[in-house]
Amino acid sequence: CNRAEEYMDKDLEQRGLENQVKGKAKEVEGQVRGDIGDATDNTSEHLKGRAKELEGKAQKNFGKGERKLDDND
Repeated sequence: CNRAEEYMDKDLEQRGLENQVKGKAKEVEGQVRGDIGDATDNTSEHLKGRAKELEGKAQKNFGKGERKLDDND
């Protein structure tokens, strides 16, 4: 069973929760990385951190949407 099949076997609630958790982890990682970039005057690291933070927020919100769809079933 490949990862795509495993993912599709989960219901929207499970997938949504998984995306929310993974997204929040990326968001926090990005915040820390961005703050380290700020503290060290490293613009590149700051921007990479903020990009990771936005990626995490998007994934977290996607997960919320999946869970909301599951509630409507």
